[in-house]
Amino acid sequence: MNATAEQIDLLSPYRLGSLQLKNRMVMPALTRSRAGAGNVPSDMAATYYSQRAGAGLIITEATQAAPHGQGYIATPGIHSDAQVAGWKQVTDAVHAQGGVIFMQLWHVGRISHPDFLDGQLPVAPSAIAPRGVQTYTATGLKDIPTPRALETGEIPGIVEEFRRAAENAQRAGFDGVEVHGANGYLLDQFLEDGTNQRLDQYGGSVENRARLLFEVIDAACSVYDKDRVGVRLSPGGTFNDMCDCHPEQTFSYVVRRLAPMGLSYLHLIEPMPPQGEHPMPDLSARLFRPMYPGTLIVAGGYTLERANAVLNEGLADLVAFGQLFIANPDLPERFRRHAPLNQPDRQTFYGGGAHGYIDYPALAGA
Repeated sequence: MNATAEQIDLLSPYRLGSLQLKNRMVMPALTRSRAGAGNVPSDMAATYYSQRAGAGLIITEATQAAPHGQGYIATPGIHSDAQVAGWKQVTDAVHAQGGVIFMQLWHVGRISHPDFLDGQLPVAPSAIAPRGVQTYTATGLKDIPTPRALETGEIPGIVEEFRRAAENAQRAGFDGVEVHGANGYLLDQFLEDGTNQRLDQYGGSVENRARLLFEVIDAACSVYDKDRVGVRLSPGGTFNDMCDCHPEQTFSYVVRRLAPMGLSYLHLIEPMPPQGEHPMPDLSARLFRPMYPGTLIVAGGYTLERANAVLNEGLADLVAFGQLFIANPDLPERFRRHAPLNQPDRQTFYGGGAHGYIDYPALAGA
């Protein structure tokens, strides 16, 4: 933790391992569903990311490590030479603007559809369908079927796919990678007991359920130096029909185990504050900060004022801004000037072309 007695400003520089960040603002992974044929980043992607290179750290949209890791239409991959070449244009453009960019490595697990998988079922830790969850395919919105439970012998292949994806990210010029262990996707599905009912070494105890997550982290660290590998978690998150009987115990185990590893950062998606007569435990940075002395990123609807407050309370070192970065490519400069913010157009978040992607206006003279 880089907290001092002096006031910390969101716009002040930060040392992230061997990388120097121009400020403490993070553009997190934001799925935009604009990849082209072969799930190659579109020609506009280099413009989109370079426009936002004023962020201290950019983390790409979730990017599938393998073809069978896809769950939504037009999401990019990092498993083919064409995809590597497409992403190289992005990293070159961001670096030309003095930016730092990590790739988020992704496998959706059960949150997929046979349309993406040559007619095969999605894979998951256990054959449990997500209730009330649909996905966008080339022919429209479709219900997600009950997935197929991965055989124990298949799991080392998943780990190897993540390792190769990290190698490809390195070839594409990324400064580091973020392992996506959040939001109800494959690694989160293994971690939480609502989706993992396995009886082998990947199920049962929290140590076993966390095994795949740490195997993937180790695989990424075999490619990048460990201070170039981050991890994203969503403690207590319910997106994609996720639940865990003992979330505080589960995620505290993971965070404590991550603490001595010397990774680049831990990135937490904070849940909404607990409400009601029987509230869930507070699974925000307030719980996890004492367990994790390294760089901590928080995400969850932060404003400039709330971000500065959480930094100065010592609860985080960097703060992520999602929708605000979509609508404001020059968000750091707008915060610096206390200028008005563009409002995000939700209708253009997913799919489409330049509109709502690279045409949000910057400040005059910025």
